[in-house]
Amino acid sequence: MSATSEPALNDAACRAIEWDCTKLINRYTLLNDAADWEAVAALYTEDGRMARPSAPDQPIIGRDAILAAFKSRPARAARHVVSNIVVDVVSGTEATATSVIVLYQGNASETGGLPVRDSKGPLIGTYTDRLRKTAEGWRFAERRGGLDFAA
Repeated sequence: MSATSEPALNDAACRAIEWDCTKLINRYTLLNDAADWEAVAALYTEDGRMARPSAPDQPIIGRDAILAAFKSRPARAARHVVSNIVVDVVSGTEATATSVIVLYQGNASETGGLPVRDSKGPLIGTYTDRLRKTAEGWRFAERRGGLDFAA
């Protein structure tokens, strides 16, 4: 073994990484729906890249730029459902993941009740992630979304 190679990870270590990364993906979803933009941006590495599902070829680079992009969004009611999460461990500090997302969105009700759901139906897409373990824990080095059906 060379001085730069890492020892092989055992099954328990791989499962722990898979769980930590799955938890990161789920936490992102909950924080996004709560519009807690500071907390969402903190889930990226400092040099992280984010490409929204609606603009997969227009990455936003850097935690500060990601925060600014989220803060510039118009207010909306949103619920993301994330499933089919598959995490592949590359090393003790690197992993990749894919997941399927369904986004329900709407606007505030005129009567002050529950938000009114967008009548066009949900958006369905995928996320492809590169994840990195940092001093802060697992973070998104890159999160690239894409839509699977036309809006």
